[in-house]
Amino acid sequence: MASLCIGFGSMTTLAQAQSSVSGYPSAPIKIVVGYSAGGPTDLAARLIATKLQVALGQSVLVENRPGAGSNLASEIVARAEPDGLTLLMAAAPLAVNGHLYKNLKFDVLTSFAPISQVMAAPSVLAVPPSTPAKTLAELIALARKEPGRLSFSSSGAGGTQHLAGELFQQKAGIKLIHIPYKGSSPALNDLLGGRVSMGFMTSLGSMPYFKDGRLRPLAVASATRLPQLPDVPTMAEAGFPSVEIDSWSGLLAPAKTPAAIVEKLQREVAKALASPDVNGQLASQGAVVVGSTPAEFRAFLAKEHNNYGALIRSINLELN
Repeated sequence: MASLCIGFGSMTTLAQAQSSVSGYPSAPIKIVVGYSAGGPTDLAARLIATKLQVALGQSVLVENRPGAGSNLASEIVARAEPDGLTLLMAAAPLAVNGHLYKNLKFDVLTSFAPISQVMAAPSVLAVPPSTPAKTLAELIALARKEPGRLSFSSSGAGGTQHLAGELFQQKAGIKLIHIPYKGSSPALNDLLGGRVSMGFMTSLGSMPYFKDGRLRPLAVASATRLPQLPDVPTMAEAGFPSVEIDSWSGLLAPAKTPAAIVEKLQREVAKALASPDVNGQLASQGAVVVGSTPAEFRAFLAKEHNNYGALIRSINLELN
């Protein structure tokens, strides 16, 4: 009798799972983005939305909800019904913000059902022509010769550009001045103008500056060289294997979204990323296409969360 009950329960669960995915999606899907239109995360969301709309036979809308360091969008999705109709296209700050902001109303590790990491955009340490270093070794030697004189720009305190700079100076044993800006555009402008000594640029959208010589890339903060910059060494090749910081985008649903729906979405995202138009457009911008499974993305988020937490504690950084 016990085995019969267990079998019946399993059959019921299976039937419910099949029912949830067979009728999905029953209404338009919304992908919430915590950044303004036109940025890399917004681009990823719109490329995926276009493919999902065709594959699923429902409208897939992108809703930009910038604010509070992307926390507003994350909270909206964390509180949404777990029916697969409200999704989040998140970026690296999702793994960072829990260490920076008090009283967040969501948790990166428990409030979401990861679907797939979409892309990564490794950080590239770059200098303007006014900084004389031609290699990473020369830059470090320059910084050691004059401690506290060289500066690095970032789009703001607590962002990946800031944290990449902090991690680099820790591991290299040098002292740099952090110059935070209110956004990536003014940080880039002062780097291009030589008003700061260096900066960690995301590979996404930075290629034109490297190709025309306005910025000189010295090292890539990722495990492997970028296909778009084959002659630029990684930090590991330069002797700093632990200096790895990527910007990234990934798709998540609210926690408790049925696994069958998560798996269906992951399959369609994988197909979208394998398509020549989506893959080609992301690669041309300097991104590395990923397309992970839900389990892989969950493990990635946990690792990012832990690594950023250790770094933030080491520099005593707190916002809010």
